[in-house]
Amino acid sequence: MSLQTELPALPPSGADPDGGRRVRLLSYNIRSLRDDRRALVRVIRACEPDLICIQESPRYWRPEGQAAWLAHETGTVILSGGGRIAAGPLLLGTLGVDVLGTRDRLLPKTRGLHARGFATALVRVGGSASFAVTSCHLSVNADERLRQFALLPGQFEPGEHGVIGGDFNEHPEDPGWRQLAATFQDAHVTAPWGGTYTSRPGDPYQRLDAFFVTPGLRVLASGVPHGLPGVSPADLVTGTDHLPVLAVLRVPPPDAASDAASGEGPAGR
Repeated sequence: MSLQTELPALPPSGADPDGGRRVRLLSYNIRSLRDDRRALVRVIRACEPDLICIQESPRYWRPEGQAAWLAHETGTVILSGGGRIAAGPLLLGTLGVDVLGTRDRLLPKTRGLHARGFATALVRVGGSASFAVTSCHLSVNADERLRQFALLPGQFEPGEHGVIGGDFNEHPEDPGWRQLAATFQDAHVTAPWGGTYTSRPGDPYQRLDAFFVTPGLRVLASGVPHGLPGVSPADLVTGTDHLPVLAVLRVPPPDAASDAASGEGPAGR
């Protein structure tokens, strides 16, 4: 069911007894803040994310100032992206998120099409294992988009926990999406919660936005937050031209051997 008036309880963020962590993530195409900014901020705050994968962060007029405004208004800080390299994608996070490194990437560009990029940060939340988060907004051109899908796994080191949140400009039955879903968990398919379609009501029903998650992370819930307390239908429609995707993941406790191998544990400092 795509629209829901009542939702099952969403697992809260927080620590687990074994040192793992429940982490709440939001992916949201904000259309360069051209719509109702206050509605957008209310939606984000009501979702209470630890990490936000933004697409279409403002790029041309005071991009740094506008990204800083969004972070301030949503109670977050800028982690990565938002500049010329990431070309639109932006990562925001709460003060409880530690950034261990960034890997923003400007992608090869087809003449006549917009520049595209990835915003990626390696993070740790509380005492959990480290994991990488990528925000992306893929091309409207099918050939270029397929090449960009193929580049996404390269944002992560071998064996690293990772999450990709984005506007993929593609449907689940299309080749790039299927290619990524063959090796990553499609979070809404793995643990469906809330709505499925990420186009606004009144638009053709489409699922263009999603989270993809590496197998070592457990997906507890993922979907569009229709009916979440504090998220009004009016704000979802007026805030931007996409609907947000909310996910809760269970990040395992740190593994000393794998953290040391990636250079993020004590042995790598």
